[in-house]
Amino acid sequence: MPKTKENKKIVVVNQAANYLTIGLCNAFAQRVETVELITGSIHVQGEELEPSIGVSNINKWVERPAYKKLLSYLWACVQIYGLLLFRYRKYEVFFISLPPMAYLMSVALPNRCSMLIWDVYPDIFKVTGMEESHPIYRIWAKLNRVAFRRAYKLFTIGGKMKTLLSQYVEPERIRVSPIWSIFQSNGKVEKEDNPFVEKHGLIDTFVVQYSGNIGLTHNVEVMVQLAELMKNHEEILFQIIGRGPRVPHLKSLVEDKALPNCQFLPFQSDEMFPYSLSAADVGVVILDEATSKGSVPSKSYNLMSYGIPALYVASDDSELHDYATKYNHARCVPHDKLEEAVNFILALKEDKQLHEKYAQNAQRASKNYRRSNADKIVAQYLSSDA
Repeated sequence: MPKTKENKKIVVVNQAANYLTIGLCNAFAQRVETVELITGSIHVQGEELEPSIGVSNINKWVERPAYKKLLSYLWACVQIYGLLLFRYRKYEVFFISLPPMAYLMSVALPNRCSMLIWDVYPDIFKVTGMEESHPIYRIWAKLNRVAFRRAYKLFTIGGKMKTLLSQYVEPERIRVSPIWSIFQSNGKVEKEDNPFVEKHGLIDTFVVQYSGNIGLTHNVEVMVQLAELMKNHEEILFQIIGRGPRVPHLKSLVEDKALPNCQFLPFQSDEMFPYSLSAADVGVVILDEATSKGSVPSKSYNLMSYGIPALYVASDDSELHDYATKYNHARCVPHDKLEEAVNFILALKEDKQLHEKYAQNAQRASKNYRRSNADKIVAQYLSSDA
């Protein structure tokens, strides 16, 4: 760690700051004299925001309904633009995550702007059926080319996402730096000592778990399809934990199909989350095939950290497929080959040695996705390389 900090002023922008935002802000604070954060909320999971980091509050992100989410994004952009134009006019700006269109305002700002891309827009819109000829898609894509070309530093979290971003800017301008897990070590709690398992009667159950947001890009219907394909295996439970606009639809599907092996639970508290995650024998990560190259859910890294074998339902050209191939801790299957997923789940259930092999591989893979990745991003940002 350098003994002296660089004489820079950095402001990080994220409407909904989580452990990743906090880690990045803290990493900047170790290397830079002045660090500020523009956000609507701060969700602390483990690492606290350094007291030296100033916070400017904007409106909170609203998850649903869709029109309120959009309004929250737009009003946040107005507030962010005003803050950057006046209060932070002499600061370098680092955009991440939300609002998803916030980084586009860099085309009209005098500041030196950089960005970390977690989800690639407008490509994500393809999940809604939006064509590339749609005016919103075309305008966003055009602004991407300007914003990315003008960016001081441009980061993304994986090789596939770099390929996707390369349609907007020269690939040599894009730096790949993975994100990290909430958990920095394997804190998995065995089932016999797990209060979540006890509460829900899971001690003798093989749990296939999806835990996370249930939105348009997640296609959690796959869990219902798998439950239907495996309804005769009474000892296997398909557990869906989370919230989102598709929950009522999914519950209706389960009711119509009369599936006793599918369970819905709300998001767990931060205190209970390590226990609910520990209950999973297989963790499921799902991406719509239209957006597989443009996103990597953070739950992937949490599963690795706890040594939980994973089932990735995504296309062969996704980052998740590359992870599964590289680390052999997971199986990645496309949406139209769910029989392969069934066979994988049954194999892990019936062969404890195979399950342990995947678990150990997941734990080894997790070493690549630690909090130190935030320090690496900051080091790249401060490097003199163009």
